[in-house]
Amino acid sequence: ITHCISHAMSDSVYRPCSCFCLNTGDSCCNPLSMGSIKKMIEEAVPGIDVLSLMIGKTVIQDTENGFFMDVNEQVSMVCSQLAQDPKLKDGYNAMGFSQGGQFLRAVAQRCPSPPMKTLISVGGQQQGVYGLPRCPGESSHICDWIRKELNSGAYTDIVQKHLVQAQYWHDPLNDDLYKKHSLFLADINQERVVNETYKKNLQLLDKFVMVKFLQDSVVDPVDTEWFGFLKTGQAKETETLQESVLYKEDRLGLAAMEADGKLDFLATEGDHLQFTDEWFNAKLVPYLH
Repeated sequence: ITHCISHAMSDSVYRPCSCFCLNTGDSCCNPLSMGSIKKMIEEAVPGIDVLSLMIGKTVIQDTENGFFMDVNEQVSMVCSQLAQDPKLKDGYNAMGFSQGGQFLRAVAQRCPSPPMKTLISVGGQQQGVYGLPRCPGESSHICDWIRKELNSGAYTDIVQKHLVQAQYWHDPLNDDLYKKHSLFLADINQERVVNETYKKNLQLLDKFVMVKFLQDSVVDPVDTEWFGFLKTGQAKETETLQESVLYKEDRLGLAAMEADGKLDFLATEGDHLQFTDEWFNAKLVPYLH
């Protein structure tokens, strides 16, 4: 099994000393971000092949697309890249960081060939977000603009089509609006209709691993990293995956997967994407063997 990590579809990570922290944007090839994770995996698992996906023709495009490219198009591009790689024909393990975790789940649901064996979502917002408490990175003008667009019209066609964060904006106070106009998240989470193919394909995974950061100040609500979310109709109380309609009706097959031992919920101290090499090697690398 070869391994694949999502990066341009993810938020960014950079590596000071021995821990990982969030920064603005990301690219497949930055030696301080996804490049360092690629190197860490290669050192931990000798002989492993690691494919770091690029969304766009240049590193700059790769970074910008993480903010402004239609997520459905990104997923299609990734599916095409995976299908064309002969090393992946017998299957691969996938690791996505932040929004890359949910985007790779869309790959699993929509593109079963080549087969994804294990999906590791590191701080992924599986039920979306409702808030942008600390937009990551140095580009405050971008963060301010994103906040403004989300607050004023997250579900307008133009914002949905061109702002990545809007495509997983989940407003519990406007549930009908969300279900009707969400171009990406409402689709992959079976909010409108149950796509039996999505459900079947996700259940083909051997493991679906979700990592939650207990002091996360970026993702709101943090329970989304374990597929929980705010209860519909208000914005204070949360519910777990197991308490949700999604689980109780088993719209994605997650209840069946948990019964089969296919869901692993991991937690670690620290803010968004902050973890040590030691934790990564002890907790996540074993899934890649």
